[in-house]
Amino acid sequence: MKTVARWVFILCLPVLLVTASISLAVNSGWLYRYGFETYGISRVTGLAESELERAADGLIDYFNSGEEFIDLTVTKGGKPFQLFNEREVVHLQDVRGLIRLGYGVLLGTLAYGLVFAGVSLFWWHDRRRLARGMVGGGGLALLVMVALAILILFDFDRFFLQFHLLSFANDFWMLDPTRDYLIMLFPRGFWFDAAMFCAVVTAALALALGGAGWYLKRKN
Repeated sequence: MKTVARWVFILCLPVLLVTASISLAVNSGWLYRYGFETYGISRVTGLAESELERAADGLIDYFNSGEEFIDLTVTKGGKPFQLFNEREVVHLQDVRGLIRLGYGVLLGTLAYGLVFAGVSLFWWHDRRRLARGMVGGGGLALLVMVALAILILFDFDRFFLQFHLLSFANDFWMLDPTRDYLIMLFPRGFWFDAAMFCAVVTAALALALGGAGWYLKRKN
């Protein structure tokens, strides 16, 4: 039973770290602002930088709210402007569902990890088992992120397409960059950068976790 529990712990850790990095990206206003500045989104959309920040804050608030549909109004040309059309609103509802699912997976794997750590330390009195699990889980997460980073670097378009085909049961994600503001706000380059950000953060967390496990193992 202890061996099975440790292997479940090892398999949970990469999922925990990936969902943690994605949740961080979703809620990082500075990442949105980075994309707006890097890809000249103010020029593309005709929206002032302050309005772009309002849009970013509105999206973050929506992803963490209980609202079914987003209703985001900004100012363009001195007049109120409804930022997203019906197609974009439905797609954002689907995106919000994925994000909330990610939150649930994050909390579930975190809970299991904490329970396993507590049982290992205070019931089994087996720090080495916990340490081996941390090293194994961190190493597995690192391998997955290296493979993902290679895929993103060499064939990001295919990765992006397959992600959408697997994640969404409709085609509302297929937007027109000439008229749909959601894709104007977040062009391909932004998603490449965001994916690399998540991969790097996950790898860094995996290294920290594996390093802590290695230290605990040596100490015991």
